[in-house]
Amino acid sequence: MTSKRWEKDIAYAMTPFKLLTWINGVWPLQDYNIYSLIRFYFSTISTIIVVILPSMELQMGCTDAEKNVDSLMFICCGLLSTVKTICFRIYANNLIDTYNAAIDDYQTIDNPEQRKIMRRYAFIGRTLACSMVCFSYFACAVYTLIPFLGDESIKQLNVTDENNVELEYTIPSRCALEYFHAPRSMYNIIILTESFMAVLTCICNHGNDAMFLNIALHMCGQIKILKANFINIDVVSPQVYGHFNALIRRHSYLMRLCKKLAETASFVLLIQLFVTSILLCIMGFQFILALKKNDAVMLAKSCVVLTSFLTQISVYSFVGDYFKSQMEEVALFLYQSIWYDLPVKLMRNLTFIIMRCQSPIKLQAGNLIVLNLETYMSILKTSISYLSVLRVMVDT
Repeated sequence: MTSKRWEKDIAYAMTPFKLLTWINGVWPLQDYNIYSLIRFYFSTISTIIVVILPSMELQMGCTDAEKNVDSLMFICCGLLSTVKTICFRIYANNLIDTYNAAIDDYQTIDNPEQRKIMRRYAFIGRTLACSMVCFSYFACAVYTLIPFLGDESIKQLNVTDENNVELEYTIPSRCALEYFHAPRSMYNIIILTESFMAVLTCICNHGNDAMFLNIALHMCGQIKILKANFINIDVVSPQVYGHFNALIRRHSYLMRLCKKLAETASFVLLIQLFVTSILLCIMGFQFILALKKNDAVMLAKSCVVLTSFLTQISVYSFVGDYFKSQMEEVALFLYQSIWYDLPVKLMRNLTFIIMRCQSPIKLQAGNLIVLNLETYMSILKTSISYLSVLRVMVDT
């Protein structure tokens, strides 16, 4: 009965993220064989193509301003997806260690209250993953349907000559495909292929985020359980030395795992902050122009992209802030326990734990910028100030 219970808990906590990241070969608990390597190379090459095609459009300069903004957006999305897939593959050992530790936690849990805490954090991880992935899929659907919207999707320059028909693609790539002499008879196949690459880019971007945030939330849950164990320690028990030393070892073990997570996401978060800051300004400006021109298509594209990236950076910031606060609160819970009834030798050890908590493990972008609510609000305020200036310039 116990075995079936923890198997269900593991399936509940990890199956959605396995489905999201198995396709790009970065799922930590997979068999790292030739098949996972093929999936990794296939997804990486696809996301690189998503970067190359719009880059060629910008270089050739044969599109209007709206298409240039779309090209820049796809370049940023493809870049994020490529960086996350490569980094999570390079730091696979860190993710393997943390996910194996999570499985051990589910297998060894025997307290109903602690099990409830772990299930709650698993539910939060699933909810965050669902919100991010759903927004990204909706954005893909919008960009996929635009070429099939009728008159707006195909602008006929000369109806008597099929060669003068200007085609619309899911990924801005008309000039690039003409440069490679792609046959117009394969237009529908190219649209479907680009739509698939766009969906795969979303999986490599938001799916990898969901997988990382899920294990980060699991670590937060384990620290919360550790805090409860510290405050509920039985100081009159003859085994108090053994219990307290076990909690100290557990704290040190969790710190090592959290440090591995922070190391894994450091470069990814740096690129994420840089790209998000740029896109918030550019897509926000496009949103202002769409309102001024009453362009429904441009307005829809701007809204879904802004919502997707705002959701992504919001989730990272909230989880990063909570991750840091959980580390710091270990010292507070130690102080709130009945430490004064502990043996003198153990009381001395409390000082070292509290000192360790003064420098908590943090999710940092490039080991420079701490990802928390303060950073999030700073990005929003700067972006809104920039957009306010642009709106005044447009109105005048």
